[in-house]
Amino acid sequence: MESVDGRRRELRLPTANRLRSRSDAERAIAALVVAEGDPDPRLEGVRVVQFALSDGSTAPVFEGTRDEALALYRKDGAPAVRALLDSKEYRPGTACTSCAIAPACPALPKTAGLLGLADRSRPRRSWSSTTGRGHRSCPARGYLRGLRLPTEDAVERGTAVERGRAVHAFLAERHDRQPRTPCTPEIPAEWVPEGYRLPDDQRRLGANLLRHHAEVCPLRTAEPQSEIRIEPRLAFDDVAADLLVLADPDVLYQDAGSWVWRETKTSASDRPRRDVLAAYPQLALAVKIVGSGALSGPQARGRVELELLRPGGADLRTLDPFAPAIRAAAEAVLREQVSGWHEETLFEAVPGPECAGCEVARWCSVRQPQQAGPEEGS
Repeated sequence: MESVDGRRRELRLPTANRLRSRSDAERAIAALVVAEGDPDPRLEGVRVVQFALSDGSTAPVFEGTRDEALALYRKDGAPAVRALLDSKEYRPGTACTSCAIAPACPALPKTAGLLGLADRSRPRRSWSSTTGRGHRSCPARGYLRGLRLPTEDAVERGTAVERGRAVHAFLAERHDRQPRTPCTPEIPAEWVPEGYRLPDDQRRLGANLLRHHAEVCPLRTAEPQSEIRIEPRLAFDDVAADLLVLADPDVLYQDAGSWVWRETKTSASDRPRRDVLAAYPQLALAVKIVGSGALSGPQARGRVELELLRPGGADLRTLDPFAPAIRAAAEAVLREQVSGWHEETLFEAVPGPECAGCEVARWCSVRQPQQAGPEEGS
């Protein structure tokens, strides 16, 4: 937007859901675009604002003169752009789906049949456990999410989900500290990371769960000098199905030279989970990835761990990806998750009880409003 006299100019940056903090580099580059994108000697004032498509809320990103925008870019923007252009680092991720050099990329692991499919007839797409879970509940759900439409904040940030995310964020920051040391039961009163909103009862529950985590913290087992990866984004090119497979372990660490894949889940209930592969399909993908040797390095003693944090304590379960029964069960879960999605062409909505807990229901014309069931943590 620009004033009639050309003296003031404004850029509005949309976000699908809640407003987010912008890095110094983002602020500087956005300010430069407004100030110099269409040079005009009359320009004096520059303003950048972000707004949420979900509720229309706004927040300032930058406001100042043209000269201040240029100075900010020289300070925070130019170094970031220079580092990006000079970088020779490969970063496999969602962009690999449409990348022309992905077939020859040395950093994108190639697998054949990771998801149990041998069909390259469909357009190249990406798949994750979240994709499979969304499609299983309602084909339209995953499709609408893929359009990046604003989601329902009350669903996306329900108390149990928000508590689980806050616990994950706290653990990720603590595990990444240098030097790395195992977590302790000493949890600060103000443990909730910035940006998370939790009522008092969920804060207390989260602190209790974090104390239990100290009993099974992966840093107690990880080799002191080995590589530890905190919430890495993993990408694999399944050439048999022409699919980009994405996964996000909570922690990858090494024990006896082999990778251990750790997933952490929180719950407000002490009710046991019997079939963890069915309850948490990402474990099935983890079993297949570790068991197929898709991770770099030796995998002979690799394993998958599920850490369940409950009010009554921590439950650590181990899955052997080389055990025939575990491998077969994981492959069955993956087939159920992937096959229907891969064959889908219409992505029609399936209205039912889950509509009440669907984050994109507002965009669905056939949704059925119903009472949501009890929440589980992430």
